[in-house]
Formats: sequence, structure tokens, C-alpha cells
Amino acid sequence: MEFTDTIKNRYSCKKYSSRTVEEDKLTQILEAGRVAPTAKNLQEQHIYVLQSKEALEKLDSLTPCRYGAPTVLLVAFDSSNVYTYPGSERTSGVEDASIVATHMILAAAAEGVDSCWVNRLNPEEAARIFGLPENEKVLCAIDLGYAAEGTRPLPNHSARKELSETVTRL
Repeated sequence: MEFTDTIKNRYSCKKYSSRTVEEDKLTQILEAGRVAPTAKNLQEQHIYVLQSKEALEKLDSLTPCRYGAPTVLLVAFDSSNVYTYPGSERTSGVEDASIVATHMILAAAAEGVDSCWVNRLNPEEAARIFGLPENEKVLCAIDLGYAAEGTRPLPNHSARKELSETVTRL
């Protein structure tokens, strides 16, 4: 699939079949996250692959948004290993982890694997339930799997503002 087709056709899947993601495809998805750019190449991301019944049940206790996905990636970053921007008001952790997550979502689409970015969860509670180190902060979860039969994008999926409404040339 051409990249522009991938980004236009990818949607947040809200219902998954029980078919598991093949290990080679999962590896490609994780590799896309590994090679994603981060500030100063600090690579502070940490991806937790949730596939066991126990891990998925823990996630289900945090959010109703797993939608039956057989694999979920919990995306976190090491807050002690981030770039602090001039002015010291923000760091690169959230944006770097967002870039990593986006790379993995697009890689999943390129591999024919459906996904959904899940931010309807309490990051601190997720870190506690999964026993993450204190310095690791959870950004999101990413559902991975194959859409259940009949699953389609939400009706507003293709609704987009005109470029002129979102871009200003200075």
C-alpha cells in the first residue's frame, strides 16, 4: 500500500476479531517504534506488549476501549531521560512517545493490522497496575488486531477541514 493510501485509509478500529497478530507483523510494528525519531535521540520510549489473559484483564479494568483486541501496546517513556526545552517548562517525553506510537500505528496499517489509539485511561493508574518503574510515564495504549467482520470506520472518519482552515503561511 502506498504511504498516502495508508494514512488516508487507516481508521481507529472499534471491534476486533479473535485472530491474533502474527509475530513477524508484531515485530515489524515494534521495530517501527524503535526507529522513530526522538529528541536528541534519547529513545526514552518503553513499549509493554500486553497479550496474556491476565494483562488484558488488567487493561480492561482501566478502560472500556480495548474493543476485544488480542494485543495491546502500552506506550510509556522514561521521564528521567528526556530533553528539557529552553525555558524549562516542558520536556520531550510526551511528544517523543507520541511519535513512537504514531510510527507503530502506521506500521500496523502497512502490515494490514488494525489499531486504535486509546487515551481513555488513567496513566498513573496504568503505571501502578502494571508495576512500571516510578520514572516511567504512560502515554497511551494501542489496540492491535484484525477488525471483526462488518467493522467500518466511524461515519465522520473522512470528514476533514480544508487545508486552508488548518494551515497559515507566514
